[in-house]
Amino acid sequence: MNKVVVGLSGGVDSSVAAAALHRQGYDVVGLTLWLMKGKGQCCSEGMIDAAQLCEELEIPHHIVDTRELFEKNIVDYLVSGYGAGITPLPCSQCNKAVKFGPMLNYARSELGIDRIATGHYARITFDPASDRYQLRRAVDPSKDQSYFLYDLSQEILAHTVFPLGDQTKAETRRMAAEFGLHTAEKPESQDLCLIEAHGSMRTFLDKYLTPQQGNIVDRSGKVLGQHEGVHHYTIGQRKGIGVAADRPLYVIGIDAVKNQVIVGDRTDAQTTEFTVQRVNWVSISEPTMPIHAEVQIRYRSQPVGATIVPLSDDRVKVVFDEPEFSVTPGQAAVWYHGDVLLGGGVIESPTVA
Repeated sequence: MNKVVVGLSGGVDSSVAAAALHRQGYDVVGLTLWLMKGKGQCCSEGMIDAAQLCEELEIPHHIVDTRELFEKNIVDYLVSGYGAGITPLPCSQCNKAVKFGPMLNYARSELGIDRIATGHYARITFDPASDRYQLRRAVDPSKDQSYFLYDLSQEILAHTVFPLGDQTKAETRRMAAEFGLHTAEKPESQDLCLIEAHGSMRTFLDKYLTPQQGNIVDRSGKVLGQHEGVHHYTIGQRKGIGVAADRPLYVIGIDAVKNQVIVGDRTDAQTTEFTVQRVNWVSISEPTMPIHAEVQIRYRSQPVGATIVPLSDDRVKVVFDEPEFSVTPGQAAVWYHGDVLLGGGVIESPTVA
């Protein structure tokens, strides 16, 4: 019988993924990662729901204490990033360093199982011509999570199943009800697990970073106001800047060394090109020449045309067809050809238009 370890957060998506595989005849084992204390879908409440689901399905349930791993790879990563004036994206980092790799290692070493599954909305196919596994967008564009999975390796993709990639969220809810799962009507998580646990990103960061007052300046260096810490700001931000002006102002730069937040007009926050570090080529091998693709710089942003220029083993330059607003250092830039995710990395430095 096919065996698979399913990552269970306690939410409806992972619940349906487990139930669907179980219904298909897989020998399913539930695995929940204990990431941190407190409220949140991935924490104490989630573990209880995951355990109840495994009782309903009559499958084994394992809980692995990964709090130290999460603290090192996610909490420290966020705190150091915000302290340096960038806006890190924790989800892709968490998927690579805390979830998929450790899950597969545990499945293999402790359970003797060589396949894992999650409730992510994405798809994996194999291309014989390139001898590579391809990561693709989910069928439901409103739920597609491939953007957060760009850093997964070929080894991980080869041993991972995404049961929900070919269906919509509405179909997932319907299946949960049909299976009689207690998570069928569970509200969907709206925020990062850290935000759910602490109330807001600001509250979380203030626990680790001491607020330090500094100046809010325009591009010429003129002081327009004061801030209580650069970690409270992100590129492109308009609301809550704390400066009264006769026109909308946006955060266009953060200088952690000078402890300054730089603001300007919307056009000042437009970018023509930027560099990307820690690049992972997913569905294709690293190209030797520039390629044209559709680049997505935020989870909810629309992909736009751009040229990807290889610079080194793990860096590229991205040149937009047209200037783009709010390219944010620390966030992920991910490029696609149609629904195929070609590669992605961490935004390093934008060039203002």
